[in-house]
Amino acid sequence: MAALQTTPPSVSAAIAALVGLALVGSLLGAIGSAVVRRLGNPVGKYRLLYGAVLFPYTLLAYAVFALTGFGAAVLTTLPAAPDLVTGILVDFVTFLAAGCVWIVSYLPTVRGIRDVRDVDLATSTSIWKMTRYVIGVSALLTVVLVPLQVGSIESSPLALAVGLVALVLGMLYAAPWLISILRSTSTPTGDTADRVERLRHRAGLTVRDVRILDTENEETAETLVRGPPNYRRLFVTSTFLDVFDDEAASALLAIEAGKLRAHVFEVRVGTVLVAGIALIASVTDIGPRWPLLGLSLGSVFVGFWLSQRRIRAADEYAAEKVGRTTVADALGEYAEVHALEPTRRRIPNPLSIKVALGDRIDRLRTASEQ
Repeated sequence: MAALQTTPPSVSAAIAALVGLALVGSLLGAIGSAVVRRLGNPVGKYRLLYGAVLFPYTLLAYAVFALTGFGAAVLTTLPAAPDLVTGILVDFVTFLAAGCVWIVSYLPTVRGIRDVRDVDLATSTSIWKMTRYVIGVSALLTVVLVPLQVGSIESSPLALAVGLVALVLGMLYAAPWLISILRSTSTPTGDTADRVERLRHRAGLTVRDVRILDTENEETAETLVRGPPNYRRLFVTSTFLDVFDDEAASALLAIEAGKLRAHVFEVRVGTVLVAGIALIASVTDIGPRWPLLGLSLGSVFVGFWLSQRRIRAADEYAAEKVGRTTVADALGEYAEVHALEPTRRRIPNPLSIKVALGDRIDRLRTASEQ
C-alpha cells in the first residue's frame, strides 16, 4: 500500500529524505511557535498551528515517503521475507517515519505551550508520551491496512473506498479499547467512582463504563465518549476531576451527553467519509470528475454547517439539564483552565467544524436573560 514505487531509493537517500523533512518540520515548529507566542489567544493559535500547519505537513511527509518507496528502501537492509510480511513492514516503517517528522515538528512547541499555559510539563515527558502515541498509531494504521495487502482490492478504486469505510467504522467502534491502549488510563474507584456516577446522572450521560486519562502534567481538562451505541465508554482526564467543581463538571458532561444525542461525532465522520469517497472517485475517473469534486467540496460545507448546528443543540440539551447560566459559566471556566480566550465571530466561519467558544457562551447568557 505504501510502497508505490517499483524501484525504491537507496537507504542513504531514504535517510536523507527523512532528515531533510524532519529539519524542515523542526523549523516550521520553531518559527510557528515563536509567532504564536506573540499573538493574542496563543493557546488557541497553538491548536491552529498543530491542525493547520504541522499535521498537514506530516501528511505531506507521509505522501513523500510512500511515493518514493521509503519503507522498501529501509527494508533492503533486512533478510528477505514473504510478500505479505514485507508489505506490512513497509507500511509500518512508512507510518513511523511520518510520525518521526511529526515528533520533531512538535518538539519546538512544547516549551512555548508550557509557558503560555503556565504548566509544569517536562519536555522529556511530553515527547515520551507523544512517541508512545505515534508508535501505537503507526501499528494501528498498519493493522488496518492489512486487508488491503490481500487480494485484488487495490485494483478497484470503488472496492478500496468501500473497504476504507468499513475499516474506519471498525476503528471507531473499537475506539474504547484503542484509546486505553494508546493512553495511560485507570478505572475510578472509591469516592472518585461515586462522584463520577453522580455527575453522570445529573448530566443525563449514559455510558457503560468510565476510564480516567492521566493528564496531571499537561493539565488538560477534557471529556470524551467513544464506542458503539451499546458500549459507550466515558474518558475523563484526571485534571478535569481536579479543577472543576460539581456544578461545572456536570455542565460539561451534559454538553457531552448532548453531543451524543445530536450525533455530532457521527456527522463529522460521515462528512469525512462522503467527501473522501467522492474525492477518490473523482481522481480515479469512476465518474464525472468535476461533479464529484463539487460533491466532495459541498459535503464538507454541509457537514461543517450541520456540525455547528448540532453543537448548539448539545448546548441547549445541557442548558435544560443544569441551567443556561451554569453551562455558560462552565464553558468560561473551561477556557480559563486552558488559558483560552473565548473567540467570537460576527459571521460564522463556514470552514470551521466548531462554534466559536465565545459565541456559545454569549448565546447561552443572552437566552438566560430573556
